Amino acid sequence: MRSSRFVSDQARNAAAAAAVELIPRKATIGLGSGRAVWKVVELLAGFDGRAVVASELTRERALTAGIEVVELDGSFELDLAVDGADEVDGSLGLIKGGGGALLREKIVISAARRFVVVAEAVKKVERLGEGFRLPVEVVRFGWRDTRRRLAGLLPESELRSTEDKSEPYVTDEGHYILDAPIPPGTAPPALAEALNRVPGVVEHGLFLDMADLALLGRPDGTVERLERGAAGFD
Repeated sequence: MRSSRFVSDQARNAAAAAAVELIPRKATIGLGSGRAVWKVVELLAGFDGRAVVASELTRERALTAGIEVVELDGSFELDLAVDGADEVDGSLGLIKGGGGALLREKIVISAARRFVVVAEAVKKVERLGEGFRLPVEVVRFGWRDTRRRLAGLLPESELRSTEDKSEPYVTDEGHYILDAPIPPGTAPPALAEALNRVPGVVEHGLFLDMADLALLGRPDGTVERLERGAAGFD
């Protein structure tokens, strides 16, 4: 019997391979973070375009793969952004931020003409928050008070710790992350708008109306496509 890790790898690899087929030669692309994106980077080894990266881990992997990494300096628009997701719903709403790069990822995605999600099909859900807590990036100053003010929206938020639980997790931008279940019945657009108004909140992991296409890999190597509107990537 195949291990769940092998099945997950097969699904991730299928989605990544489908995404690579969409990337034009010599394009300037955005790369998020996480295992699916790192598989894309691996498959792009020797890519003759350029990339903006959303995390230091992705930067290291892109440079190792021989990809030119450039800064997002406002002088150009990205042709395409490729990133993973922790959850994807049927209308291409996403929860992101499990890897802690949500702020930079949202900036990179916002700089791109198109955004393609690469993920495993098991991450497709009926309701955002069904199985994954929502990350909320907050400034370190007064973070406990920020959490108090968030309680009306996300009453069970917890400070994210490092893997060994020895200290708070700190993002590449020097912030903390609060992870919280989304209460059942909460409308994601209304929650996103409310979170944007809370002082101390830098960014949140609801990525709504941003993705154009989701490539969801299955263990058998096939890929499910969820696409926004009629605009294609063929």
